[in-house]
Amino acid sequence: MDAGPVVWVQVLELKSVRRGRAKPMSGVMKRMGMIFRAKANKALDRAEDPRETLDYSYQKQLELLQKVRRGVADVATSRKRLELQLNQLQGQSTKLEDQGRKALALGREDLAREALSRRAALQQQVTDLETQHQTLQGEEEKLTLAAQRLQAKVDAFRTKKETIKATYTAAQAQTRIAESFSGISEEMGDVGQAIARAEDKTAQLQARAGAIDELLASGALDDQSGMGKDDISAELDRISGGTDVELELQRMKAELAGGSSGSQQAIEGSEPQDRPHPNLDKQ
Repeated sequence: MDAGPVVWVQVLELKSVRRGRAKPMSGVMKRMGMIFRAKANKALDRAEDPRETLDYSYQKQLELLQKVRRGVADVATSRKRLELQLNQLQGQSTKLEDQGRKALALGREDLAREALSRRAALQQQVTDLETQHQTLQGEEEKLTLAAQRLQAKVDAFRTKKETIKATYTAAQAQTRIAESFSGISEEMGDVGQAIARAEDKTAQLQARAGAIDELLASGALDDQSGMGKDDISAELDRISGGTDVELELQRMKAELAGGSSGSQQAIEGSEPQDRPHPNLDKQ
């Protein structure tokens, strides 16, 4: 939104406040905000890819599972450290007890009492560490169980995610194929328009060629090449051509007839002259 509309809205709101009518302008602002949010939501919906959203959610679950596992490892490390401290304190407690017995056996009751006092202090520390150890062990068991449950959920989500992605991809492909067959997709729409334009141009050229042929045949247009003829010229040429054929046929027949007569005369002239004439014999 540019500065002009904003200033106009602010001026109207200021006038409404001065006149005691601030509620209608607040309603207008709410409506404008609602329209803006609706358009932004629609734009985000168009830009959102469910497959990318599922992959992002799966990645976040893996990160959470990694944090839980790291927490289990940290608790286990603390528990192990307490176990080492407990072992050391228990070793010291056992050593002090042995020293107290030896001192008491040697008649050094004061040393035996000091050793037992120190052992009692160590026992208090051991008790405290054992309590902490139990607490950490309980926390470790809880985190381990939580990690196992989260792992199962992540595995199930991964299977469902892949199934949804495959189904979405198949549905998207089927939609594109259906749109291509129906001609409502953008790509096939452009192809369909190109085919329609080509068919229109082809039909237009065919109609123009047919019209020009009819005009040339009727004599309305002159054939500049000199090869085209109208119907009358064509009919006259056909008749004259047929007459020439008939005349040529008659001439060939006459030649054949004349040739046959000449051949007969030649045959008769070649007969022997000493053959008696029938009339002379009768005399």
